[in-house]
Amino acid sequence: MMQIRHERPTDIDAREALLDTAFGETRYRKSSERLREDRLPAEGLAFIASEGKRVIGTARLWNVTVGHERQALLLGPVAVAEDCRSRGLGGALVRRAIQTARGLGHGAILLVGDPEYYSRFGFSGEKTGALWMPGPFERHRLLGRELKAGALDGARGMIAPAGRLEPTPDLAALVAQATGRTAVPLRRGQRARAA
Repeated sequence: MMQIRHERPTDIDAREALLDTAFGETRYRKSSERLREDRLPAEGLAFIASEGKRVIGTARLWNVTVGHERQALLLGPVAVAEDCRSRGLGGALVRRAIQTARGLGHGAILLVGDPEYYSRFGFSGEKTGALWMPGPFERHRLLGRELKAGALDGARGMIAPAGRLEPTPDLAALVAQATGRTAVPLRRGQRARAA
């Protein structure tokens, strides 16, 4: 049975493998990755779709600032295992992310994605024309959706990372030393932990 739930630390390796398969190494070169780099997802806004013990989908939201003053979220990456596509799972993950973000009081979500796909969830380029990313991006793919009316009115400027910093490998080593455990080496995108 398929379920969508909050991401757990035990999902990290499977999530990263899914993203590697879905996007390959190019995912690390995207401008949206600059906004996620060395950060943790927004609190309570990292989701996994699973079937039994298998991770078959992922969607995460990240804290960003818009023009240095407004808070927003950045959605992505959203990925579904190849053999599970065309089942509506990507849409279910996006709807869950939007619903939870609204419930937590967030005002707006931004993303870089296919306008034809994301318009069904209320995303458009209507209020993102004066925003830009920290690197190259396709203007027509920068989309936004307000969760609170007017949250993106007059939005202008650079989209920048915000929120919780990801623990560094040095921090993992310090925690491991303090607890008497062995530090586990990190792959790019993994959170620091001790074994």
